[in-house]
Amino acid sequence: MTIRAALAPLVRASTWRRAVFLLLGGVLALPYGLLAVAFAQLLGGPGVPRSIGFGLLLVAAALAAVPVFLAGSRALEIAAARALLAVDLPEPVPGHRMDRETRLRAALWIALHLLTGALVLFAAISVLPMGLVFLAGLTGLDTGGVPGDGFGPLDPGHPVAAGLAGLALLVALGYAVAGLGGLAASMAPVLLGPAQAERIAALEARTARLAERNRLARELHDSVGHALTVATLQAGAGRELLDTDPEFTRRALRAIEETSRRAMDDLDHVLGLLRETADGRPPTPTAPQATLDGLDRLVADTRAAGLAVESRISGPLGGLPAVVSREGYRIVQEGLTNAARHGRGPVRLRVAVPDGCLEIELVNALRETAGAGGGGRGLDGMRERVLLLGGRLTAGRDGDRWRVRVSLPTPREETG
Repeated sequence: MTIRAALAPLVRASTWRRAVFLLLGGVLALPYGLLAVAFAQLLGGPGVPRSIGFGLLLVAAALAAVPVFLAGSRALEIAAARALLAVDLPEPVPGHRMDRETRLRAALWIALHLLTGALVLFAAISVLPMGLVFLAGLTGLDTGGVPGDGFGPLDPGHPVAAGLAGLALLVALGYAVAGLGGLAASMAPVLLGPAQAERIAALEARTARLAERNRLARELHDSVGHALTVATLQAGAGRELLDTDPEFTRRALRAIEETSRRAMDDLDHVLGLLRETADGRPPTPTAPQATLDGLDRLVADTRAAGLAVESRISGPLGGLPAVVSREGYRIVQEGLTNAARHGRGPVRLRVAVPDGCLEIELVNALRETAGAGGGGRGLDGMRERVLLLGGRLTAGRDGDRWRVRVSLPTPREETG
């Protein structure tokens, strides 16, 4: 059991993956090694003046140091560490500029990766073949070794001693690679991990993504939920009057068709926002978003579904900022949907645009079995819309009725 535990680092799959990571550093260090050899020969030769040689050396050193400090080099190292070292490192935040601390830590990591990789590569092309040759001599194979022509104390003329030494070299190389790989895996989070500013930027990006997802979820809930409610009411009324009033049934089917088509447009719009292009930005919406300009049609569709609506609209709805008009439309739509689901008509709708704000009020009677006229996700979605625009919402029972009041500020849109 002890021998198996001692040999475990040599046969682990993680050790071999880490060895590949270290060898990758050695491969990347080869151009630097060739450059060093070239300048050693250049400065050691008599043909080039020392001043010119050292000047070229300084320029070459500056150019060679540039890749170490680039953000792209850090991103590549993070990808390699995640794949080969199995280190859980977050992806760099797109568009976030590295600070000095992060850049220096990444440069130190790259330098250490190149140095250790060069050592492992040198050992792989020198110690590994030599150990294999000595180990082959232990088995009786003719390796071409001449007695007395050895490597220091290792003499091919003594195959047993040379073979055991070759085995020791291979085992030592394996443990060295395993140790360096483990050290790299433990140091990667320290040197490649995000700085405090990068963590904050990542949290802000995640918060923005979650906010966008919540907004799209509200869009789907309000638009598709309203369409399903209207279609259900229309289908129920059409089924009851199919034999006695065929004309009403035809109108109901026509209303279901139109409502479903608009719901599909809304769904297509939301799905278009969810599809990301190659650069990570959402594509151009495939359908326009509904605004308060379509309020009359929304009220007419609700009435056609069998819910009586008494509307009173005052003020220039067309002059509202686009975001207020869109959110106001969704609030009215969700209020009418809740009234159809949980209440009974008539619904009194008031939309007004006094100076500096948009006011929306919906009042409807409650069914006897209804616990609330607009609870659940619908009311939560309305409240989120109002809070995002800095408005106020009150909703609750008012005697035997359910009343919703909304006030949204309407700042003037800047024109350039």
